[in-house]
Amino acid sequence: MRALGPRLVRSPLLRSRLIGWRARPIEGNVCDESLAVLMGIGDLIGATDIAGGSPEQGRLTMAESQLMIEDDACPDVHVQDLVLEQGGARVPARKYVPRGLSKPSPGIVYYHGGGFVLGDLDTHDRHCQHLARDASARVIAVDYRLAPENPFPAAVDDATLAFRCVARRANDFDMDPTRLAVMGDSAGGNLAAVVARKTRNDTQRPALQVLVYPAVDGSCAMKSHKTFGQGWLLTTESMEWFYHHYVGDDPAARRQVDVSPLFADDFGGLPPALVYTAGFDPLRDEGMAYAERLEKSGITVRQHCFGSLTHGFAAMGGLCAAAREAAQHISRDVGRALREGLSARTENAA
Repeated sequence: MRALGPRLVRSPLLRSRLIGWRARPIEGNVCDESLAVLMGIGDLIGATDIAGGSPEQGRLTMAESQLMIEDDACPDVHVQDLVLEQGGARVPARKYVPRGLSKPSPGIVYYHGGGFVLGDLDTHDRHCQHLARDASARVIAVDYRLAPENPFPAAVDDATLAFRCVARRANDFDMDPTRLAVMGDSAGGNLAAVVARKTRNDTQRPALQVLVYPAVDGSCAMKSHKTFGQGWLLTTESMEWFYHHYVGDDPAARRQVDVSPLFADDFGGLPPALVYTAGFDPLRDEGMAYAERLEKSGITVRQHCFGSLTHGFAAMGGLCAAAREAAQHISRDVGRALREGLSARTENAA
């Protein structure tokens, strides 16, 4: 199963027949061929949008598809399950430690993506292994509660508790409490941004927030949602499905700051930020807008758009060389920022 995805996208016949209309430039970007073939295969087999099924079906689909696109395991990274506890609450987590890493090291509290409904420690396990290795940091991934069984604000509560617990016990985890980041992809990027806000006045606050194609605007009204809402993996229907399960259908509820941090009135006091977006992603514009709001508020920000990639690329290293290189780029940026600090720079799309 793990080798099937790469074999399919490397087939010259499939590449020529399935890339199809996705070979056309959009807004100056051309989609990576491997990802275009993957989406073409979905067209060919009539893949059903996740919004057409139940949360249980969606979770199974995500777990199965991840096996086809994820990178290889890192044998030089030690993996350990644990439980984070504070005030009687318990949140499952998983710790990643690269072999030979000195003590104390920078630390990353990681929140997985999946629209607040899908995903778990296993779907992002390989990704976190590579993150720990390439950032030269200890990583703790958080298994926060999912909707609809546990709707908003359960995920926010778990995510915040997890960071505070790690910060309080940083020495126990061999982490430097002054060099801790909150990081996540998609819905996890939302949680990282929300936790950065909720802990900005804590004695031990994040030194860095890392947002990878973050979902920060529950209204889903920006131009990129219209441009890339069909045919580019993450669809308009699936975004509606995710928010419906997470917070309901009231537009006002979706604009709450802890759901849509882009709508906050005050960005002061937040930690420096690394913000990454993808060129063929409905969430592209809101991620860029969030970086701009931070920058206008005097927060040090570095943003980078990977112009040829789609939503979800960070966990597609086994399928797409450009996605693997992008994930390595991000991980090394994070490690460098935690060691050396962050200077503001906006990078060109790649």
